[in-house]
Order: sequence, then C-alpha cells, then structure tokens
Amino acid sequence: MGKKKAPKTRAIRALDAAGVSYGLHPYAYVPRGGTRASSEALGVDEHIVVKTIVCLADGKEPVIVLMHGDQQVSGKALARHLGVKSAGPADPAVAERHTGYQVGGTSPFGTRKPLPIVVQDSVLGLERVYVNGGRRGLLVDLAPGVFVEVLGAVPADVAQ
Repeated sequence: MGKKKAPKTRAIRALDAAGVSYGLHPYAYVPRGGTRASSEALGVDEHIVVKTIVCLADGKEPVIVLMHGDQQVSGKALARHLGVKSAGPADPAVAERHTGYQVGGTSPFGTRKPLPIVVQDSVLGLERVYVNGGRRGLLVDLAPGVFVEVLGAVPADVAQ
C-alpha cells in the first residue's frame, strides 16, 4: 500500500522501522464509539477492525489482546491460556501507563515497553485488518501475520 504523509506516532515509526507495508486511514474520532464508529467511518466490516485491549493477568501483569472489533475477550479463556487464576481489562489509567497511549488510540506497535501479546487466532485468517495507528482517529491496514512476525503475538482462542 502506498504511504501518505504519515503522522509520526510511535506506532508509525515502529511499523516503518520494521519495514511493514501498511495503509493510513484517518477518520473523525467519536469518543466511546469504539470499533463500530471507526468501521462505519471507513466503510469496512467491524470484524476486520482489530481492537487493542490491555488486560491484567492476576490483576497485575499487563498483556495486550488483539481481538475482532465485533467480539469480546473472555476473561476465563484468557486466564486459562495464560495459566493464571484471573484476567480482565485494565483500568484506562493503568493501560495508558503501560502502553504510553491514550485509550481509544492504543496500538500494539510502539508501546512504551514491550508487552506480551495474544492475538485471537481467527484474526490471522483474514487477508487484511485495520488496527490503531497510535492515536485516536487513525487506523492502519496491514496483513495480520505482522502481529506474529513483528510483535511476537501468540495466537489463541480467547473470544467469548
């Protein structure tokens, strides 16, 4: 995909440094609109918009989960996959502290510090996906294999 003049978010810099081919898709951010609002703004199926969710294993260890926009993470399935007693979404302030991104603009690329990443296994079967580009109102489209190849994401079925 041809690159327009990319806003230089940490995510975009990380994608460029890794040599990832991506397309930029800015849209009018809607507070609390989630993947439904972004998919409608871009005219794409919400299923191919991948949300980046910061979860905590046993209430303290951060892990990023990459999930289809139209599905939810199962805390039980995630805990079972991680081998812990419990797992669930982090509070926004905690998520921001670990990633360096505002909630609604969290990308799995260019996080403040490397975090373990779990990708819903069915995401990897898609041809292209849209994921946050490091700020509210910016998605990038890319091949989902990049999550495993560049980020070391571990595939698992953690959807409800």
